[in-house]
Amino acid sequence: VGPRTAEIMLRTVLVCASVALAHGFIGSSLVRPGLSPRTLKAECLSSVRMVASDKDTIPVTKAEPVWGLKNNAQGTVWVPQRARPRRNRKNEGMRSMTRENEVKPSNFIYPLFFHTLDQNEDIPSMPGAQRHTFDSVMNEVGEAVAEGVSNVILFPKVPEELKTNSADECYNPEGMVPEMISRIKDKYGGQVNVWTDVALDPYSDQGHDGMVSSDKRGDGGMGRIMNDETIEQLCRQSVAQARAGADVVAPSDMMDGRIGAIRDALDSEGFTDVSIVAYTAKYASAFYGPFRDALDSAPRESSNAPRNKKTYQMDPANSREALIEAHLDAAEGADMLMVKPGMPYLDIIKLLKDNSNLPISAYHVSGEYAMLKAAAERGWVDEREVALETLLCFKRAGADAILTYYAKQAARWLNEA
Repeated sequence: VGPRTAEIMLRTVLVCASVALAHGFIGSSLVRPGLSPRTLKAECLSSVRMVASDKDTIPVTKAEPVWGLKNNAQGTVWVPQRARPRRNRKNEGMRSMTRENEVKPSNFIYPLFFHTLDQNEDIPSMPGAQRHTFDSVMNEVGEAVAEGVSNVILFPKVPEELKTNSADECYNPEGMVPEMISRIKDKYGGQVNVWTDVALDPYSDQGHDGMVSSDKRGDGGMGRIMNDETIEQLCRQSVAQARAGADVVAPSDMMDGRIGAIRDALDSEGFTDVSIVAYTAKYASAFYGPFRDALDSAPRESSNAPRNKKTYQMDPANSREALIEAHLDAAEGADMLMVKPGMPYLDIIKLLKDNSNLPISAYHVSGEYAMLKAAAERGWVDEREVALETLLCFKRAGADAILTYYAKQAARWLNEA
């Protein structure tokens, strides 16, 4: 018999012997002269423990049995329950079969910073990320495509002398972004979708996503971010990018009504197949610092407007407001809705997923990326495991697409697995 069965049998014997000894049904001399019921019990338990051998697969504890637990027909402890969720986790075959969400390289959008200099520059606050030359961007796109990443988004670091409050450089047909789009599409064609950022801040000498008024009628007695005048520039920018071959324009400016205006501007020029991904819930977050370092796009001390973007980006305290933005963007013709930042706003991703039939994208922003990199460099976390878990969390929350600086590396990790 097994050790557990032996224990049950011997316990039964010791109970009977103890009762008989206590009531005088048997003399103590039949067992051992002077043997008390307590001593008899201890010696029987000692015998039970000796039954177990090193070959037993179920360890036998030396402690007293736990009150309320039972033994099954095999003599092992049994907690009666029909539902045991661990059965679906017992091996990789079961886990992979029942897995609810999966991250694939095709889910990623790969952001690329580029400039007009003749060599790449590291971005100190974003380890592993660089400002690329035009040729380097081409190499990066090729490597990403080889790993199964079929979407890239371009972020230019515009030369300072080209920046103005009206940001007219944003729609220059011979500017940085149109040239880069043309190069990528000429070489890779339909293998990759080229996304563009639609906003004025990379081209602005104010560091804001919109044009700044010269009055003092805005927040804190400073200038205002001019909504409708900015939209006019955004329409010109979107059309210029579409003419260069952009597959997707992504307005990140958060001006009211810009999605509908851009949709009409594109359609009127014949670009009905160019998609619009709206930065629907873009929060006035502290997680954008490294990105602004990369492009020198932070609000400037010299600006007539406030040193933050709180008059047009959303308040981090709000969630229901995201539904207002989502309904407006959908009605105006958006093809996809984006939430930015990502990890601290998984609840907003879920909220939009539950309340919209449009695809949802998440932006794993520079501050999130930088924190993960910093922890990995110190050996505090396993970078690969934490990065892939982070991306999976976006999927679980409801994101269909993930814009992440890890795109190429994560795709490589997934392909190696």
